[in-house]
Amino acid sequence: MYRQRGDFEMGRMEESHDSVIDPVISFSGHLGSALTGSSARKPGRKSTRFAEFLRQDQDLIEITLDISDDSVAISSINSAANVAEDPEIALLTMKLEKKASLGSSVINSKIRQVSHELKRIASLSSKKDQPPRVDKTVTGAKNALKGLRFISKTAHNADQQAFLKRFDDLAVNGLLSRSDFGACIEMDSKEFAGELFDALARRRGITTPGITKAELQEFLDQITDQSFDSRLQTFFDMVDKNSDGLLTEEEVREVIMLSASANKLSKLKEQAGEYAALIMEELDPNNLGYIMIQQLETLLLQVPIQSAVKSGNYSHSLSQALSQKLAPTKLQNPLRRCSQKIKYFLEDNWKRVWILLLWFLMIAGLFTWKFIQYKNRAVYDVMGFCVCTAKGAAETLKLNMALILLPVCRNTITWLRNRTQLGVAVPFDDNLNFHKVIAVAIAIGIAFHAGAHLICDFPRLLHTSTEEYEAMKPFFGSDKPPNYWWFLKGIEGITGAVMVILMVVAFTLATPLFRKNKVKLPRPLQRIAGFNAFWYSHHLFMIVYTLLIIHGFFLYLTHKWYMKTTWMYLAVPVILYGGERTLRAFRSGSKPVQILKVAIYPGNVLTLHMSKPQGFRYKSGQYMFVNCPAVSSFEWHPFSITSAPGDDYLSVHIRTLGDWTRELKNSFAEVCEPPMGGKSGLLRADYMQGKTNPRFPRLLIDGPYGAPAQDYKKYDVLLLVGLGIGATPFISILKDIVNHMKVAEEGENIENVRKHKKKTFNTVRAFFYWVTKEEGSFDWFKGVMNEVAEIDQKGIIELHNYCTSVYEEGDARSALIAMLQALNHAKHGVDIVSGTRVCTHFAKPNWRNVFKSIALKHKDSRVGVFYCGPAALIDDLRQLSLDFTRKTSTRFDFHKENF
Repeated sequence: MYRQRGDFEMGRMEESHDSVIDPVISFSGHLGSALTGSSARKPGRKSTRFAEFLRQDQDLIEITLDISDDSVAISSINSAANVAEDPEIALLTMKLEKKASLGSSVINSKIRQVSHELKRIASLSSKKDQPPRVDKTVTGAKNALKGLRFISKTAHNADQQAFLKRFDDLAVNGLLSRSDFGACIEMDSKEFAGELFDALARRRGITTPGITKAELQEFLDQITDQSFDSRLQTFFDMVDKNSDGLLTEEEVREVIMLSASANKLSKLKEQAGEYAALIMEELDPNNLGYIMIQQLETLLLQVPIQSAVKSGNYSHSLSQALSQKLAPTKLQNPLRRCSQKIKYFLEDNWKRVWILLLWFLMIAGLFTWKFIQYKNRAVYDVMGFCVCTAKGAAETLKLNMALILLPVCRNTITWLRNRTQLGVAVPFDDNLNFHKVIAVAIAIGIAFHAGAHLICDFPRLLHTSTEEYEAMKPFFGSDKPPNYWWFLKGIEGITGAVMVILMVVAFTLATPLFRKNKVKLPRPLQRIAGFNAFWYSHHLFMIVYTLLIIHGFFLYLTHKWYMKTTWMYLAVPVILYGGERTLRAFRSGSKPVQILKVAIYPGNVLTLHMSKPQGFRYKSGQYMFVNCPAVSSFEWHPFSITSAPGDDYLSVHIRTLGDWTRELKNSFAEVCEPPMGGKSGLLRADYMQGKTNPRFPRLLIDGPYGAPAQDYKKYDVLLLVGLGIGATPFISILKDIVNHMKVAEEGENIENVRKHKKKTFNTVRAFFYWVTKEEGSFDWFKGVMNEVAEIDQKGIIELHNYCTSVYEEGDARSALIAMLQALNHAKHGVDIVSGTRVCTHFAKPNWRNVFKSIALKHKDSRVGVFYCGPAALIDDLRQLSLDFTRKTSTRFDFHKENF
């Protein structure tokens, strides 16, 4: 703690130019007594000690003031003989007011503030003989929180010069009145502007009906100051309207309620009375019925300091060195810059590159082969390059229509991931992306194939002479086609046209605009957008493949059966996919599940606990498909498994985001009731052995299926990032790690566990970051959070919950929440936001600092970065993983699942 001492003696103030560094004074005892003592000074603020030797009775009064850049506050007053009476303080006040006429404007401002503080202390000392209980009816907490919102807005948007210029237009006789203050600073609410004016005037001891231009500048300096202390000072100035420095329990409760409303914390608002009593218990041990506003302020100011200490748990010098190393450096030579980009790209995407390159070479080879083949046939003399292009494109379509099925053969991909080492070279996580790339290639192939036939081939054939058509008779008949319609009405034309129409429908409804229902359609057409439309339209592929085989059999230019190769391309993929669908139907029907527990949580999240079918083996991070015949017999939807492999049940958490999930939640809500006996959830139903149980809707499951997060065990360190319901796959991982801890505690250490298992468990540290905008979301996994906090005594798992509805740590609007959080967690071990043993952070994480901290703590380690949630954060996390991998000794491998 840095302290700067000065002496104020016999009306003369002298400031020391040397800073004396004292150690932080530790305190053991009741919190309230610590706050009123000199040891409660804020670190980082100047603490100046004033001593006035009064001649009357030679009594010594020592006043300790906390001085920041724009405010002075009384920290303590000590008297040698306990005779700090009103006349003596008034005398010192008079001397300070006289001193205010001398010196710089800054010192004058400070002395006026000291004078005002001393007057307030005089008024307090005159009340010593009054009853201790205080009945205050006026409170400004509501307006204070509004003021903080105004301050944030002003700091970013206001032009102080414009305000000062407007002063010239509104001022009368050089003074700006209270009624014109709002118009001067562009504040809509005149009532609030007037109260803000009063608070700022009280702080400076201004009693005149208006303010000068210099005083307006002081007001603006405080309003636009973004420092925590300045915001907080304005907040308390507006709360304490009568400047007595006291707050009753009712006022504290109102401040908590309004702060909770500003931060969208409904549960905290409901429990405001309980937390107000907690504050009074800490700061009012003598049960006086009030606390001094400085006590609460001091307690609030400790929160950002404690946060900074907690976050600064690694070497500052190492952090600075890493920051310098991560600073972007631009190479001057363009060739070296280009080669470096290519090198980085190949390092990061080599798996994708070789797969796409192989696929492209296959397409190019087939197109070239067919193009050359038809260039050497007689039909080339009539139709030219058009027929070569059409047939080359047709050959690529055969290959792509076969390949597009493979990325959606989920059972095959899961088997390959689990049983082979192909994952080292094949990017199984990109299966759906490859599916989309092939779909684009099919669309391009259709355009070239159909376009070449319709625009070029057929018109040229119709315009051939009799001699030129002679060579075409074996393909189109003895008589030349009479018109264009002749081509379209044949089997080839009809099958081709229907396929194109069905593909256009499927492709259009699969685009994010329609699939995620982002397009605004008229009410009669709204049902053609959304996931249901996407799901059903995609199943038109069965008709498309049937027509494709027919289309490939009735060809104009090929009549020998062994040269009609469409069925050859499609045979293996179609059989494989058909077998998978058959297996899926058989497996889901032969594995009935019994619902064990149902709970509906805030945020429209449905939790289902069900029995685990015999032989159902899965890994943490995998997912399964769920079907509810009561909602739809055909629709299957994927959900991450939130139970751990070692649990004797399966669980999923389903958030209501569409029609199917809404109907599913409503179906289970009908059999649920409000929870009894302290159980969780808004609605709940449990299966009880031997008792009358509710009739749950029938549920079918299919799986498990592989996902990126299932490979977490091969990493030394894990960084798990979940946004909202995206935390679900990582809950299973956390449970699995906890289960390994339990095994270790039961007599076997981790090394022995590895020896007894085929698959190693390499993870030695895990960081879990869960970011959500609703406090009710923490109820979803409250039990897991508490279990991890209780069992993980070695600190293997580091949990970080973030609530983005709360203003960032250090903001005055969340300062009271942070203070209550610290008090309640210290006393009861429970976080006031999440209701768990894990403290909640506010606003959004600084991801660069997160990566920097892990890189400093785990050098030369391999970190698996797993993300699940909306796509908005993917690019940032991927880029950070690349940056820290390239410029530090820690390797970050990024994996994502987005929805």
